[in-house]
Amino acid sequence: MPIVPVVHKEIPVMQTLRTRLARSFKRAHRGMTLLEIMIVLAILALVMGLLVGPKVMAAFGKSKIDTTRIKLSQYANEAYPQWSASHPDKQCPDKLADLNEQMNSKDTNDSWGRPILMLCGPNLPPGVKGLGVMSAGEDGKEGTEDDLKSWD
Repeated sequence: MPIVPVVHKEIPVMQTLRTRLARSFKRAHRGMTLLEIMIVLAILALVMGLLVGPKVMAAFGKSKIDTTRIKLSQYANEAYPQWSASHPDKQCPDKLADLNEQMNSKDTNDSWGRPILMLCGPNLPPGVKGLGVMSAGEDGKEGTEDDLKSWD
């Protein structure tokens, strides 16, 4: 009797297991698709917009207030004394723009683009001497809580 080699056939269960493992390995090592990356970036952008956006806008609003306060202080405490020293015959400038050459500026508007108001002479509030300047603030209405004044 001749010897015939026996060829072992794989058991179907083993073949299925091997196929599953190969697919699993391929899935685990394939990269992310462009769509998946874009979805993740969109979610991150949404979260950043909701959490960081309001804080940035609040800081931007505060910077407008601070910038206007500095400008009012410069008009009242730096530009006006220089102007009055060079114009001893006048108590008040004709317009706020007359003080701009002392400030090296041409802009007489506040941070919201509205004109800065000048008070001088009899129009000054009690206790204020020289020049008073004010901004109507963010709402643009005089006499409200958000008004900025050089004498406050």
